[in-house]
Amino acid sequence: MDLNPRQIEAATHDPKRPLLIIAGAGTGKTTTLAHRVAHLLREGLDPERILLLTFTRRAAAEMTARAEQVLLREARAKGQGGKPTPARRIRWSGTFHSVGSRLLRLHADEIGLDPSFTVLDRPDSEDLLDIVREELGLAARKTRFPRKGTCLSLYSLVVNSGKSLIECLKSAFPWCARWEPELLTLFRGYVDAKLAQGILDYDDLLLYWDKLMEEESLAARVRKRFDHVLVDEYQDTNAIQARIVRALKPEGDGVTVVGDDAQSIYSFRAATVRNILDFPAQFDPPATVITLEENYRSTQLVLDACNAVIERARERFTKNLRSRRPVGAKPTLVTAYDEDAEARYVADRVLESREAGIPLRRQAVLMRTSHHSDLLEIELVRRDIPFVKYGGLKFLEASHVKDLLCVLRFAENPRDRVAGLRVLQLLPAIGPVRARRILDELAALGHDLARLSSLEPPREARTDWPAFASLLQDLAAGVPPWPAQVERAHEWYRPHLFRIHEAADVRDRDLVQMEVIATAFPDRERFLVELTLDPPVKAGDEAGPPHLDEDYLVLSTIHSAKGQEWDVVHVIHVADGCIPSDLSTGDPDQIEEERRLLYVAMTRARDELHVIHPHRFFTTKGPRRSDASVSTPLSRFLEPSLLDRFDRRAALSSADLREEAASSAGRPVIDVARRVRDLWGPVDPGSG
Repeated sequence: MDLNPRQIEAATHDPKRPLLIIAGAGTGKTTTLAHRVAHLLREGLDPERILLLTFTRRAAAEMTARAEQVLLREARAKGQGGKPTPARRIRWSGTFHSVGSRLLRLHADEIGLDPSFTVLDRPDSEDLLDIVREELGLAARKTRFPRKGTCLSLYSLVVNSGKSLIECLKSAFPWCARWEPELLTLFRGYVDAKLAQGILDYDDLLLYWDKLMEEESLAARVRKRFDHVLVDEYQDTNAIQARIVRALKPEGDGVTVVGDDAQSIYSFRAATVRNILDFPAQFDPPATVITLEENYRSTQLVLDACNAVIERARERFTKNLRSRRPVGAKPTLVTAYDEDAEARYVADRVLESREAGIPLRRQAVLMRTSHHSDLLEIELVRRDIPFVKYGGLKFLEASHVKDLLCVLRFAENPRDRVAGLRVLQLLPAIGPVRARRILDELAALGHDLARLSSLEPPREARTDWPAFASLLQDLAAGVPPWPAQVERAHEWYRPHLFRIHEAADVRDRDLVQMEVIATAFPDRERFLVELTLDPPVKAGDEAGPPHLDEDYLVLSTIHSAKGQEWDVVHVIHVADGCIPSDLSTGDPDQIEEERRLLYVAMTRARDELHVIHPHRFFTTKGPRRSDASVSTPLSRFLEPSLLDRFDRRAALSSADLREEAASSAGRPVIDVARRVRDLWGPVDPGSG
C-alpha cells in the first residue's frame, strides 16, 4: 500500500534522533517499519550495522523481507532490476533472545560461558529445577513447598521484572513468602547446575546480555556493531529488555521503537506498559513521538466502539483510530440469559455468516481465559461446526518431537544432562537411575561421545546400544552434514517411536516435518536455539500449512489473538469477573491492563463485532454444574455512556425458547402467501 503522510514522516525521520512510533491497531505498523529500514539502507547505512529486534522470528523475517521488497520495487522503477545481494541483507534481525544468544556466543570466553552452550525450553528448565529441588531436600518437606512450575515462574519473574525475590513473592506468590530463604538456596543451586552443564534457560539469554552490557569495555564493543537499533512491539518489553535497548543506545542516537501502549497486555510475562509510556523522556531532548491513527483493518463503526473503550484509560498516548472503509454496521452487544444462550447465539451467528459467504476460518471467538469456551465447544460439536483452539499444547512440547530434539541437543552438548536423561531412557530397560549412572560414567570420560560405545548398557539394551553410540558419535562429529542430521536421527528413532508411542504413524509425520523445518536453518546450533526460543504452535507453522479438506472456526484466548484479524469476531464472557478478571480486583494497574485486553479483542474485527454478556453463570461443584446460578453485571469497561456505539440484542434462555414455541403452536396460521397470490386474481382451474 502507499504510505500516508504520518507513515512517511515516521519512515523518513532523522536516523540520528530517537523516535517512538505509536502505531494503533491495524495502522500499518509493519509496513511503516519496513519502509524505515528501507530508508536507512537507501541513505547508505550498512545493513550489517542495523539491529532489528522483534518478539517472533516470523515478524523479523517479514520485516526484513518487506524492506528488501521496497528496495527491489524502487530499483525496478529505475530500470535497474535484479534482487538484493546477500551483502545488502540485514543479518542482525530476530527476537531479543535469539540475538542475545548470538552475542553471548561471540563473547562467551570473556564472560565465563562455554561457547557451545545449549538452551533449555521451559519444560526442561522445570525438570532441571526439580532435580536441584530434590537434591537440596526441599521436595521432602512435611509442609507444602512450591512445585517446580511455580518455582520456575517465580525465578523468571524475578529475572525479567528486575524486582527482588521478596517483592515478587509479595505481589504474585504471597503463599510462597515463608519459603524465601529456601527459594534463594534453590535458585542459586539451579544457576550452578546450569553452569556446570553448559546450559542456559530462556531467561538467561536476556540476563547474561544485560550483565554483559554492564561491563563498559564489552558494552562499547557491542555498541560499535550497530548504528541503528529498531525495536518492534515495544509495549511488550520487560524491564531487562528496556535496559538492554538503553544500554545499546544511551544517547538515543539511531534508536527507533514501535508499539502501542493500548495493546500492552503481557504483564504476566513481566512486560510493563511503563517502558513505552516513559520512553520519550529518557533522552534529552526527548524522543520524537509520531502517532499512526489511520486504520486499514476495521470499519469506522467498529473503531468508534473501540475508541470509546480505550479513551477511558487512566494514562495513554492520545490517538483516535479512523478508517476510510465503508461505514458498515454497528457492533452488536448481546445480553444472553446464561452461558448456554451465549453458546447458542454464537453458533447461530457463525452458521449465518457462513451461509452469507464468510468462511469459518475468517471468523473467530475470543475469550479472556481458555475455559470460558467450554460450553461453546460442546455446542459447536453438537452442531458439527469444526474448530481449532489456540493456547493448547505446542508442537515442540509433544513428547515424540522432544525426543528427537533431545537427541540433537545431546550431540551438540554432551554435558546437557536433561537431554541425556531423556535420550538414554528411549532405550529398552534404561530408567532414570541407570541413565544417571551412564551420564556419570560419560562425565568421567570427559563427556566424549566417541567413547560412548565403551560403556556397558543393561542386558536388554545391548542390541540397540551400538546403533545408539554410532549415531551420537556421528552427530557429534557433524556427520552427515546439516540438515541431513535430522533425517539421520529420525531414522534411528523411528523403531523406538513405534515401540513407545500410540498413533505412531501420525507422530512420524510430525518428524518428517521436522526434517523440512531444519532446511530453513544454517546449522544445528541455530536450529536448536531458534526453535527453543520461538517454537511453532504446530508443525505447519514452519513447514507450510497442512492440507485441510474442511473449513474451521477459530477459538482463541485474547492473548493468543494479538496481531491477528478476522472478518467476524465474537468476544464472549464480557462480564465483570471475566473481563476484568476477578483476580485483578483491587489492583488499578491490573484493571487498566484488563481494559486494554478488551480493546485488543475488539480491534481484531474487520467487519462484524459481537460482544456477548451472559447475564447468569451456573455455579459448579466438582465436575458437575449445579442448578444454582449467579447474576453478573456487564463489564465495567462498557459504561452506559458508550453503549450507543452498539446495537443491542438479547439471547433467550432454553426455557424462554420453549415457552415461545409453545405459545406459537396455539396461534392461528395466517396464509399470507395465499393472500398475495389472490392479488392477481383467482387461479384458472384449467391452468393445471
